[in-house]
Amino acid sequence: MEEIRRIGVFTSGGDAPGMNACIRAVVRTAIAHDLEVVGIRRGYAGMIEGDFVEMDGRSVSNILQLGGTILKSARSKAFMTPEGRAKAAEQLRKAGIDALVAIGGDGTFRGAAVFYEEHHIPIVGCPGTIDNDLFGTDETIGFDTAMNTAIQNIDRIRDTADAHDRLFLVEVMGRDAGFIALNCGIGSGAEMVLIPETFTDIEEIKERILSLMSAQSRSSIVVVAEGDEHGGATQIAQELREDPAFAKIDLRVCILGHTQRGGSPTARDRVLASRLGSAAVEALLQGHTNVMVGVVNGEIKLTPLKHVYSRKKTIDYELLKLTQLLG
Repeated sequence: MEEIRRIGVFTSGGDAPGMNACIRAVVRTAIAHDLEVVGIRRGYAGMIEGDFVEMDGRSVSNILQLGGTILKSARSKAFMTPEGRAKAAEQLRKAGIDALVAIGGDGTFRGAAVFYEEHHIPIVGCPGTIDNDLFGTDETIGFDTAMNTAIQNIDRIRDTADAHDRLFLVEVMGRDAGFIALNCGIGSGAEMVLIPETFTDIEEIKERILSLMSAQSRSSIVVVAEGDEHGGATQIAQELREDPAFAKIDLRVCILGHTQRGGSPTARDRVLASRLGSAAVEALLQGHTNVMVGVVNGEIKLTPLKHVYSRKKTIDYELLKLTQLLG
């Protein structure tokens, strides 16, 4: 590997709270090693178009607490083609960029792995996604903030649910994984949690809800991951309403949606993002490439990008048992 003098950093895919803290760590760690840093705006789309900005220590001042990403994010169909990736590599070489730090999720790393194989520009990934579904790290940047945001909103929903003895189906993000639903279900005291990793028997769900509403004579909260195989909260609510047994139950749906992506990152996410951004630069300087930096059992670990997106990260089934026990 040639000596690295100039690093490019970019965010790609869905935004996640803490991405700015990661950018800050990349920039300041690189500067500490006498490296130059270039910010690539709008992910792979900006890479293809040469949308670059010089970054220094001052350019990342006062961004640690900001949600979103100062470098913006975008999805690029052009980068999915060999021609698009060749154009991106040409732009990087023209700008004198020797290596890359990619902050994003599954799709970001799939693109990064192909890009490295074709053009051999060193690249290290930082896991930035609220879904926490990436193999190779215990937590991803943004997960803790999204989870806390969801819990705070469910707490508010509980207030109005209790006031009217209502049943609320609250949908949280998690298209392919139930990490947010499972954790915020426990944290908010939800009576039930429905996630993609488990089979949803709608008849059993009906029986449990009716039993809960009858036994408690008050409100109930059911947390539903958007990717539940039976459908999201709206679909499940429709099936419940079609059952005459639910005619007297005041049923409401609340979809938290993109509120979970925004907002100031928690302290946990700020620290995690800072560790991972700094570790990514160190990994590049140590000669590592085509890997993702993660934290496993409190320690920085490197995982080949192909393992990150080809291996499935499993939920903690002890937590699933806990939701059933406590609910």
